[in-house]
Amino acid sequence: MQENPHAYVCIMAGGSGERFWPMSRQATPKHLLKLFSDRTLVEETVRRLEGVVPLTNVFVLTNQAQLAGTQAALPFLPPAQIIAEPAKRDTAPAAALATALVRSRDPAGVLALLPADALIKDTPAFARQLAAGLQRAAQDDTLLTFAIKPTHAATGFGYLEMAETQADGFRRVARFVEKPDAVTAARYVAGGNHAWNAGMFLWRAGAFLREAELHAPELAAFIRDFPAANVEAFLQERFPALPKISVDYAIMEKAAQVATQLAEFDWDDVGTWTALPTHLPQDAANNTVRGPVVVHESANNIALSNGRVIALCGVQDLVVVETPDAVLVCHRDAVQDIKKLLPGLPKEVL
Repeated sequence: MQENPHAYVCIMAGGSGERFWPMSRQATPKHLLKLFSDRTLVEETVRRLEGVVPLTNVFVLTNQAQLAGTQAALPFLPPAQIIAEPAKRDTAPAAALATALVRSRDPAGVLALLPADALIKDTPAFARQLAAGLQRAAQDDTLLTFAIKPTHAATGFGYLEMAETQADGFRRVARFVEKPDAVTAARYVAGGNHAWNAGMFLWRAGAFLREAELHAPELAAFIRDFPAANVEAFLQERFPALPKISVDYAIMEKAAQVATQLAEFDWDDVGTWTALPTHLPQDAANNTVRGPVVVHESANNIALSNGRVIALCGVQDLVVVETPDAVLVCHRDAVQDIKKLLPGLPKEVL
């Protein structure tokens, strides 16, 4: 596989990862944690691009609070390629920033916009499909996505409704569907024409700008006016004024041509602590443990220690996470609600 000099990848690495408290904090969210290996999720994401795009064409979009942590996690990436957004916005402004960065360097550039915290183990399959997607995006004004074939009737993901298969193997996207209820999700899975929206996008810089001109003029003006120098000053002035809206709402749902390719690689958005047992070893009683953890007559627990001993005795279905300054004890069924704890916690543990 030959690297494409006109291909770029921009990685969105500014999320909060609140459901992974107490290990995830404002300055070190989920993508800066080493949950599955000796590498952070954001480093795994960057390493996955080797052989597809030159490292000089990789940009990481983060925020000021996470800038130092991101730079520390990616010491092989020049600091100029790690951009701190000056205000918390949504994925549409991030997409505009990514497009502007690429367009200012290469008007003919094509880019992929990827999240920093997805877990993908089949790197060769991902690299092959990413390269194919970048090649396809360079051909015309079609905006592209990756679709994940559902493994169950998930209600926590948005879906893509797929239409006919095109000559190149990509499928036209008929519409984007909001997170469905359980009955609707089951119908989607049974029908076979819906897939999970993985939040991974590809487009020519010019194609995205054209759609923004039609549907999001503020984003289009930001892209057009983006400077070749003094980028930081421009960002401080213009980025905070961009609308807080997702790229799905602002652009993708309204675009004239959207196509998708079904992922042939594994994918997990690792949304909560209960995602860990799928990827980490379990004992005979289905306990997933890491660090100094002692278990007696306990089952179906997730326990992670970052130093102190955790002892589980006669309990089941718990999530226990120890850090030097905080301990989480949570029922497995309540992991989605961990972020509701945060307003009541002391600022020093956030």
